[in-house]
Amino acid sequence: MTASWLFVFIGAAPRTAWLGAELVRDPHGFVVTGPELSADPETAWPLDRAPFALETSIPGVFAAGDVRLHSMKRVASAVGEGAMAVYLTHRYLATV
Repeated sequence: MTASWLFVFIGAAPRTAWLGAELVRDPHGFVVTGPELSADPETAWPLDRAPFALETSIPGVFAAGDVRLHSMKRVASAVGEGAMAVYLTHRYLATV
């Protein structure tokens, strides 16, 4: 059997060190978002409402794609999450 295409997966390092200490990440550097923030007692979510699905530990800052903890690590998922982040940004802006 011959292959026409080859896709190489060489790792899933999130490369998020540049984001700063204010943004909660797991020990591997993946950004913690949405309900997982509420489930972590050390997160100290600052608002009365629960975080939106892709919202980070900084209210109004959203993460999409491979940098998120427990994301699917697929291009199609990242594109969908990016579109969802735009919608959630509008929801956030409507509350401030």
